[in-house]
Amino acid sequence: MPMKNADAVWPERLKFLRKSNNLSQTDVAGVLHCSQAAYGMYELGKRKISADKLLILAQYYHVSVDYLVGLRDEV
Repeated sequence: MPMKNADAVWPERLKFLRKSNNLSQTDVAGVLHCSQAAYGMYELGKRKISADKLLILAQYYHVSVDYLVGLRDEV
């Protein structure tokens, strides 16, 4: 089975996890100490997210970084 491009996966996963937890972009931006606009760009895939921020989100959502970046489908 071909693997999805990681650049296409992580923005979708960020949005899915945020919505699944009934959070706004502003809520998650607060966790990352960035603006809502910057976080919105992450979800759109228009801005690269740092490894540090991915780790913060993985811990926040209780998922693995591998899940966030598309290397695993299970959390």
